[in-house]
Amino acid sequence: MAVEPESSPRRSISEGVADRIRVYIQAEELPPGHRLGREEDLAREFGVSRPTLREALRLLSSAHLIRASKGPGGGIFVAATPEQGIGMSVSESVESMLEAQSIDVHELIETRLLLEVPIAGLAAQRADENDVQALEKVLADLESATDDPEFGTADARVHRLVADIAGNRLAAAFTDWIVDVLQPRLREMIAPAVVESVVTEQHRDLIHAIRRGDPTAAERAMREHLVYLSDLVTALAEPDADG
Repeated sequence: MAVEPESSPRRSISEGVADRIRVYIQAEELPPGHRLGREEDLAREFGVSRPTLREALRLLSSAHLIRASKGPGGGIFVAATPEQGIGMSVSESVESMLEAQSIDVHELIETRLLLEVPIAGLAAQRADENDVQALEKVLADLESATDDPEFGTADARVHRLVADIAGNRLAAAFTDWIVDVLQPRLREMIAPAVVESVVTEQHRDLIHAIRRGDPTAAERAMREHLVYLSDLVTALAEPDADG
């Protein structure tokens, strides 16, 4: 691992070490599971004490980038790519905000419109034949789903695949919370009113637009789908408001 001089003296030594490890992981595109070394080796390489290195590793662990393993063959390992780490951190933050009721589902759906509509357009521009086949396989799973969990799983896969196909890793990371945090809650909320055949038809329109390479139609299909979900949440909340 190349060790560069500390660039910002105002930062603590442990923060500087954490930054350099983070940059190294990203620059080398190290995959999850890659072994960075033992704690004592890394402390010696960076010329810092083991307590200082442990604090740097704690910072990286809290960002989901590294994990430590003890015993034979143990050491410090890459836990996730930088974009995966960002996605997990954002999901945790959204989860905490929902638990604290500092954000509601309507606001999250509005955020989805800001994120997923243009992502659908990018997917239509960038999808190749393999991408289209993967989407059509998920569409077939939606059409043949026989129970709610099975349908929900296929529904979530559509959204994750579209984000991946768009080809912007940072944008995809910022949408992980949609599948990880919001989707399970949303499906539970709208279960009494959602018409799965409508959702399937909306996804069919989206996938066909991506297959044709039509970004305008893809964005329109994604917007219609998300507005439908928002309308369901609003309609189901109205009896509570009247009461």
